[in-house]
Amino acid sequence: MTGGSDGIGLEVATRLAAAGAEVVLPVRSPAKGEAAVERIRRTAPGARVELADLDLGSLASVAALGEQLRGDGAPVHLLVNNAGVMTPPTRQTTADGHELQLGTNHLGHVALVAHLLPLLCAGRARVVSQVSVVAARGGVHWDDPDWERSYDGTAAYRSSKIALGLFGLELDRRSRAGGWGVTSVLSHPGVAPTSLLAARPELGRSTDTPQVRLIRWLSRRGWLVGTPETAGLPALLAATAPVVPGAEDGRMFGPGGPGRVGGPPEEQSLYRPLADEAAAARVWGLSQRLAGVTLPER
Repeated sequence: MTGGSDGIGLEVATRLAAAGAEVVLPVRSPAKGEAAVERIRRTAPGARVELADLDLGSLASVAALGEQLRGDGAPVHLLVNNAGVMTPPTRQTTADGHELQLGTNHLGHVALVAHLLPLLCAGRARVVSQVSVVAARGGVHWDDPDWERSYDGTAAYRSSKIALGLFGLELDRRSRAGGWGVTSVLSHPGVAPTSLLAARPELGRSTDTPQVRLIRWLSRRGWLVGTPETAGLPALLAATAPVVPGAEDGRMFGPGGPGRVGGPPEEQSLYRPLADEAAAARVWGLSQRLAGVTLPER
């Protein structure tokens, strides 16, 4: 599970570990990772949880993790693509020169799926990709995916999440067509007070955004939006919901309250931008080229 050292990801990882799953947390910060493991074990004594090194903004780091896990040889039964960054105030790049949100939110996860595909197939895995309410409109920034000619942080975030969703759904289609045994679904957390919009000096954001201050205020009062605990429930439902034979139009899970920004988790219709199968096939090819990986055509 990526992004499992804090926020929504930590809540999901804790619940999975408490339910008996053996959890691997690939993290960029060893200190945050150790703190996360300690918290998980306080909540779930005896939990089987281990750390691994991963920087999704470095394709070499993703490849190294893939090599390590393939060397271990254990099948992977569940992969949760949860980690992400949101709206740096200025354009930043990954170690490979990609716009930070595209590289971290999307291309790093594409590369991870590619490197783990043999283990995912061996485990007949469920892949859960975490998208966002912003994916309800807009599209992929096809003409300039790395935002080199201009930069709009919010639009770049939206594009990265739509691309990840389209890729996740195309993975499911190709798995069914090729008999890989992998099921790929989407989830979104709605809106909750997490670190995504909080002060992040490493992203050039020295103070909390007005948006996250408002979200915290609403969340404390139980109004409309969720909490980090409830926002993780759609991903958990996506990870554990029974497979529906013949469900070929893609599956997405999110909060079921007003505006679908909070409330109990439920299965939902795909957002319109995610239902475009031609766009999904295009993302499948573009993503491999940008991430430097190769996936089976069928």
